[in-house]
Amino acid sequence: MTDKWQALDAFWNSFGWTAYDESSVPDDAKMPYITYSAAVATFENPISLGASLWDYSTSWERISQKADEIAKALSPYRLQSFGNGEYIFATQGSPFAQRMNEEDDLVKRIYINVMAEFFSAS
Repeated sequence: MTDKWQALDAFWNSFGWTAYDESSVPDDAKMPYITYSAAVATFENPISLGASLWDYSTSWERISQKADEIAKALSPYRLQSFGNGEYIFATQGSPFAQRMNEEDDLVKRIYINVMAEFFSAS
């Protein structure tokens, strides 16, 4: 990887569901998927990164299991390398996960809160 933006995309896509920057979800995207807020910062400036898990189902089971998988991957933290000794340091925010109501009862959404710091010179 070459930059923080690509590292952020790789981070969210590493959980087995396709992930999209929340401002560029294609019209033909098929659930389940992840949308994430794209934000970066410099070293010693932690930021909150939000993401939503989306599923189309009568049950919360699959989406809840994905939230649990992400929680385990961030416990106690995760380092995502993006080259030349640079990393994203990520850990669970608080609250970490919360179920959200959507107009369509079959659309299930869980909002995820991650605290991150970019270990990089710029």
